[in-house]
Amino acid sequence: MIKEKFNLTDEESKLCFKVALRSHTMSAPYCWEKMQALSFLYTMIPVINKYYDKKEDRIEGYKRHWELFNTTPSVSGFITGLAASMEKQGAEDPNFDKSSISAVKTSLMGPFAGIGDSIFQSTWRVISMGVGLSLAGNGSLLGPIVFLLLYNIPAAFVRFIGPYMGFGLGAKFMENAAENGIMSFITKAASIVGLMTVGAMTATMVSVNIGWVFNMSGAEQSIQAMLDTIFPKLLPLLLTLFCFKLLSKKVKPTLLIFGLMIFAILGTWIGIF
Repeated sequence: MIKEKFNLTDEESKLCFKVALRSHTMSAPYCWEKMQALSFLYTMIPVINKYYDKKEDRIEGYKRHWELFNTTPSVSGFITGLAASMEKQGAEDPNFDKSSISAVKTSLMGPFAGIGDSIFQSTWRVISMGVGLSLAGNGSLLGPIVFLLLYNIPAAFVRFIGPYMGFGLGAKFMENAAENGIMSFITKAASIVGLMTVGAMTATMVSVNIGWVFNMSGAEQSIQAMLDTIFPKLLPLLLTLFCFKLLSKKVKPTLLIFGLMIFAILGTWIGIF
């Protein structure tokens, strides 16, 4: 029924089923360097292996999906399905710009995270928990069971149906884009949105605060407050650019992480932070 709904062949339907199963691992091996990249790569392995025969093309495909990715796990299926559809297009069309796959992924992860967090994390989880707590408060063993069922059944359904939707709609979308000649515009727009999304994460996920306070004419003045007045989130931005510069110089991420940990501990001990 799903296959007919999205006009998929038997092979495409089987592939989407594999993608749907693997997309359930999203956030399982979470990595602070690239977040859900390992899960996304694991999800895309059957797609890469199916559509690319040459070893070099497969390695390139693996590297393409070993990039930073982070969204609400429940809604990640649509993006994996869309990426699978674009990989198929890239394997069949030698003129297809494969960099657009990464651009579209990056541009979608932010909006989908907003939708997924609003629906599942902030709303439906609270409602499900409320129902479960009301039962548990009355001494019923059904409390935790009802909560798990109420929350996970819709979430699992969205995870499962997402790859089919992404693949089915994605193939049509890519064909229309290629025929209308707007693929280059979409790639550029997606790249801009993706860079904005990743850039905005700097202000929300990187925290650097100066703890120094000095007296001026009997009044205490915080250096951090002064910096925030002049340029809010300046220190997180500078730290991010510094780390990016070191990574571009081939400094290993593990070494950089341990270096930041030591710097933070020493800075806190001295009183800088």
